[in-house]
Amino acid sequence: MAASDGTLCGFSSVDAILEKYVPEAERSEVRRVMYGWNQGKPVQTLEIPGAATELAKTNDFDLQGYKFGAATEQMRKPRVVKVGIIQNAVTHPSTAPFLEQAEGIRERIRIILDAAGESGVKIACLQEAWPMPFAFCTREKQWCEFAESAETGPSTKFCQEMAKKWGMVIVSPILERDEKHGSTIWNTAVVIGNNGNVIGKHRKNHIPRVGDFNESTYYFEGNTGHPVFETAFGKIGINICYGRHHPLNWMGFGLNGAEVVFNPSATVGALSEPMWGIEARNAAIANTYFTCGINRVGTEHFPNAFTSGDGKPAHTDFGHFYGSSYVAAPDASRTPSLAREKDGLMVAEMDLNLCQQVKDKWAFQMTARYEMYRDLLTKYCEHDFEPQVIRDPSL
Repeated sequence: MAASDGTLCGFSSVDAILEKYVPEAERSEVRRVMYGWNQGKPVQTLEIPGAATELAKTNDFDLQGYKFGAATEQMRKPRVVKVGIIQNAVTHPSTAPFLEQAEGIRERIRIILDAAGESGVKIACLQEAWPMPFAFCTREKQWCEFAESAETGPSTKFCQEMAKKWGMVIVSPILERDEKHGSTIWNTAVVIGNNGNVIGKHRKNHIPRVGDFNESTYYFEGNTGHPVFETAFGKIGINICYGRHHPLNWMGFGLNGAEVVFNPSATVGALSEPMWGIEARNAAIANTYFTCGINRVGTEHFPNAFTSGDGKPAHTDFGHFYGSSYVAAPDASRTPSLAREKDGLMVAEMDLNLCQQVKDKWAFQMTARYEMYRDLLTKYCEHDFEPQVIRDPSL
């Protein structure tokens, strides 16, 4: 059971429990089954530069590095890129002035992005709604003040600054206010190019209506489809939070050619933790690309108690956001997780050639029956759809 400090019985992750209690020989086999092998061996650890290590030590955040390899090819050079995923807690209580909350988070992220830059990261992704507390449980509208322009807002300007500093692509999930369309609010990921330019944005496709996730009070389903952003370092997609529960949403980014799909999230242990390590990894396998699951950290308390029609008494927090961010590869291998209870940066070096190599080996796309799925979905969307059920005549 999770402890009150966010750990698992005093441990920062399942991996830490395995490290302590399972002997090395047996632990190797457990991890092979749990996490898979990459190129015939466990996912390798990646050496992190001293400057980044010192930033993590001084500023108390988890820092881990891993390396996914691919087979050497005769006709193509390796396409190696370092990806960074960042999880963090809020820095101020929700009762603090909103500007102080936003500025405090930005300064915390500045330090972690600097560590990513020192580590050679070329594509970094932040967590869902990173510049603010995840206040959508409350249904209170004052939190809309955190909404900002995707093109010119303070979070975008901050990420543009950091992107230029490190020559890094940054995926910045924010609460967007669309000033050109009646100041409508969206849950949006902005993609900042390595030159500090805004490449584009994607809006969250699936909005939860479960437990305290009362997000439809603030924004509805997005209208941007499944865009893939061709950056200087690879083709990326962003499947925001709840979209990870929808296999066809993952597939959409694959059909459009994504090589890495990020899943910036905010989810709590009581609701989703058994699903967390499975969904992004399964998507990597099924769609033959790399996936990055990113979850925020900590327990955020709000001044006014709320309920969500689920029979629970009024409460003032969402529950514990359990971090545990990780990276999965198309060959079914994955990294261990970042800590469950503290901020963290994971650096993953990956050879994007692995995507094509796995496609050639398993041929999931070649053997798919898209025309059959199309026909079924077309029929299903009609009001007079009848399920294809063949009934036993003896019943």
